[in-house]
Amino acid sequence: MLKVGIIGVGTVGASVANILRDNKDIIKARAGVEIEPVLGVVSNLSKDRDVTIKLTDNADEVLNDESIDIVVELMGGIEKPYEIVKKALANGKAVVTANKALLAYHRYDLEKLAGDIPFEYEAAVAGGIPIINALRDGLSANNIKSIRGIMNGTCNYMLTKMINEGVDYDTILKESQELGYAEADPTFDVGGFDAAHKLLILGSIAYDVDAKPEDILIEGIQDISPEDIDFANEFNYTIKLLTIAKKIGKKVELRVHPAFISNDEMIAKVDGVMNGVSVIGDKVGETMYYGPGAGGDATASAVIANIIDIARRGKGAPMLGFEFDHSENLSIMPKDEIETKYYLRLRVEDKAGVLAKIATILGTKNISIEKMIQKPLNKTCAHIMLSTHTSVEKDIMDALNAIVDAGVVTADPVMIRIED
Repeated sequence: MLKVGIIGVGTVGASVANILRDNKDIIKARAGVEIEPVLGVVSNLSKDRDVTIKLTDNADEVLNDESIDIVVELMGGIEKPYEIVKKALANGKAVVTANKALLAYHRYDLEKLAGDIPFEYEAAVAGGIPIINALRDGLSANNIKSIRGIMNGTCNYMLTKMINEGVDYDTILKESQELGYAEADPTFDVGGFDAAHKLLILGSIAYDVDAKPEDILIEGIQDISPEDIDFANEFNYTIKLLTIAKKIGKKVELRVHPAFISNDEMIAKVDGVMNGVSVIGDKVGETMYYGPGAGGDATASAVIANIIDIARRGKGAPMLGFEFDHSENLSIMPKDEIETKYYLRLRVEDKAGVLAKIATILGTKNISIEKMIQKPLNKTCAHIMLSTHTSVEKDIMDALNAIVDAGVVTADPVMIRIED
């Protein structure tokens, strides 16, 4: 028998305990051994948790119990879970976590500490979608050319409603909060940080690059407007908060931002609160993974799959999919060197010569216009919305600064990248 201690018996932790109890026969058949949750750790013992396992408010009761084989960390946060997981590993206990923030900052330290002790984290990225095992195991024969993901259900739900129903940002944000999709302070989701933590984990598995959130480009969906959606519709695009990992030579792009995607692409069809991840390998081509990215039972399903993996395998494989001495000496591509297509929305005075000035500035920065629409806002102002051919990020940013300095816009420009 394998005994499990759960640190953090909230929505997901309670689901883990209850599924291990309710489905114990099929889990035993698949794991080859009985798996029993024996102790859960909570911060408030007076709160009803709807579980039958014994509860405590002292994590050391789990960490120091020699009979407990696997510690499941579901408490959230970064530094306190880090200390708890380190102690679990030091005591020789296998670890399963769903904590993406912990891994975004400490995954390489934890890999070294774990060594041969199993350390699993499928639920940390895209909830119930088995993308971690797909990258580490199913696609292990491939060089990964790129990963593109929709990995925040809150943003995807909001953008889907904005695009399909014409709901404005503030209204759909309030609705998302009322439905429980967005927190009272939604910055972590709508600002792109939640998706960035997940991207960093996938980037390590695919490319063995160690980066922190502060090292990569992260933008959110707060500035998306109906005008941007109209432009996207006009030219057969949709807008998604996209996570991108891409190897170019000896550099790796890691970025999170809203992006225009062709409606013809598979990932463009991932709507609502669902998540989707597209992976392109050099041998298999494109594979697509789709499913719920959050929710108690969906996330618990991934946690329990890791527990079953540990029961089957015993000794742990490299946590991030590489032996410790593996390195291609890849580095993170600086933000200024990113190359893609761009969409610009410029609010201007509706008078002769403005478009010519903008075109001239773009031309001096080696930027050529692919498509353009001009729409009046009132008697004196208009929106110029345009897309470019492939350009360099630094050139775009320099051009936008020059446009502002030239006084031809009456509001801050808006830029969204286009991923063809």
